[in-house]
Amino acid sequence: MINITREKTCCFTGHRPEKLKGKESTIIKNLSKEIEKAICEGYDTFISGMAPGVDIWTAEEILRMKESGQNIRLVCAVPFENVEKNRTEKDKEVFRDVIERCDETVYICKKYARWCFLARDRWMVDNSARVIAVFNGAHGGTEYTVNYAISKERDVILIDDTVII
Repeated sequence: MINITREKTCCFTGHRPEKLKGKESTIIKNLSKEIEKAICEGYDTFISGMAPGVDIWTAEEILRMKESGQNIRLVCAVPFENVEKNRTEKDKEVFRDVIERCDETVYICKKYARWCFLARDRWMVDNSARVIAVFNGAHGGTEYTVNYAISKERDVILIDDTVII
């Protein structure tokens, strides 16, 4: 198991693709800039919750940066085993590729439970000093995670999904 140093760890939260207002390419560009800033500020461990959209995009960006020589680590926080089973074949393939290439996978629950996604979100925030969130005000898990991070006095970076940084 990777030794996670909270002070050097950053996690991500963001809406699923169907809730996002902006273009995927713009959102990924903005996320990449925030990841690069975090690396420059000493963050070396990044946690992805592995949900479709922002979570997977950030995981892929971290892996791309690792391959280009950045000394960083990717931890995948998966809510429960086989979470990807109802995704499209393409999404399953991307999920499995990220899992195979990450530095560590943490399964929060063995099997599905109503609360496992929120438990995953709390675990990520509890193990991070910074949370980078793609948040457009929509209610749901991203809103919960941002509010939880604020309550835990984490450094929260909000990315409006319609703005180019």
